[in-house]
Amino acid sequence: MALYSSDRDIHCHRVRFVLAEKGINVDIIDISSDESAAADLAELNPYNETPTLVDRDLLLHNAGVINDYLDERYPHPPLMPVDPVSRARLRLIHHRVLRDWYPLAQEIENATGKKTDKPRQHLQESIVAANDLFKHSEFMLGDELSLVDCTLAPLFWRLPVYGIDLGKPGSSVQAYIQRLISRKSFKRSLTRAEREMVLNAT
Repeated sequence: MALYSSDRDIHCHRVRFVLAEKGINVDIIDISSDESAAADLAELNPYNETPTLVDRDLLLHNAGVINDYLDERYPHPPLMPVDPVSRARLRLIHHRVLRDWYPLAQEIENATGKKTDKPRQHLQESIVAANDLFKHSEFMLGDELSLVDCTLAPLFWRLPVYGIDLGKPGSSVQAYIQRLISRKSFKRSLTRAEREMVLNAT
């Protein structure tokens, strides 16, 4: 199995976290530093984008599709609850995170100067407004890590890079973040570039 990945891309980080959490043996190919790998990716993926997963004869792209496949292909530890009601609730939250928060993060990363102020403020206020969601359990809606947590962790890791400090109103979110980033699997999922960008921002 091989994953074509970019060393700073938030969606690639989502997949790397799932791979690390499940302990899957994978060859991570960083196209950021390998021109031949970038050329290979252009031939493999019609969109020429990361993340792209190659598992024998199977070729997958899109982080959500890849993570769903990995969770079904390697069911231990499971990253979605068994019962359909809990699964539906988590999927809805997942959808909202990807629809509401990830575009703001992308906007901050793509903007320069004062153009980052509005999306930064919007993202900070939106996360703080969700603080109560993180009060009642170890992870999102439960005591077991889920695919939603694997999507939130890369976003929250980048908050210092975005210049976002949740402060006291986001205390429950901050405690949740510490639980996520202290996991051995999360630490293994980080690239050198992702470590350095946060260190340089703090």
